[in-house]
Amino acid sequence: MTAHDASPRPESPRPESPRARKRADAERNIEAILDAGRVALSRDPDASIGEIAKAAGVGRVTLYGHFPTRAELVTAVVQRALAEAEETVDRIDLTGDPRDALHRLIAGSWSLTADAGALLAAAEQALPAEDVRAAHDGLLARATALIERGRAEGTFRTDLSSSWLASVLHSLVHCAATEVAAGRLSVEDAADYIGATALSSFTPPG
Repeated sequence: MTAHDASPRPESPRPESPRARKRADAERNIEAILDAGRVALSRDPDASIGEIAKAAGVGRVTLYGHFPTRAELVTAVVQRALAEAEETVDRIDLTGDPRDALHRLIAGSWSLTADAGALLAAAEQALPAEDVRAAHDGLLARATALIERGRAEGTFRTDLSSSWLASVLHSLVHCAATEVAAGRLSVEDAADYIGATALSSFTPPG
């Protein structure tokens, strides 16, 4: 036997087990359902399970196998969208001048926040009110922290509460999304409009 003959031969790849294939198929189906649910519910908060299943390319039985109720599906779609939005906000630099940071926050997140808000319209119909309120908390907390820093530095007004100013910003974002959807505001101008209106509201009087 030569040295070449004695060298170990590479093992042939083992065929994927039926269980692994089934798990991979299930994961693909879940992703397809969540993607379809996000699109459908953003367009129509009343979108049916049948419409979402069709858009995902799966049967109703398959969809119900992963999400036994419509409320569970809506919850999963909203939570994933909000998690993606929070990851995006986490990457935004909110240091430096609070006014500049506010512009960066708006420019980097307004469309994601608006998208999440459209999904929350569906959530309001399917989920308990306390769950819907909790869904806003992560994104609102970042805006509130920035506003509080601006107040402490004398950049933003202190005669109105931080929570009120954060709610004003939240409302402006969803107002912009409505105007964009109606064709009265361009996507390119939305962040500037939100920022200009927010700053005029946040600037100390006088």
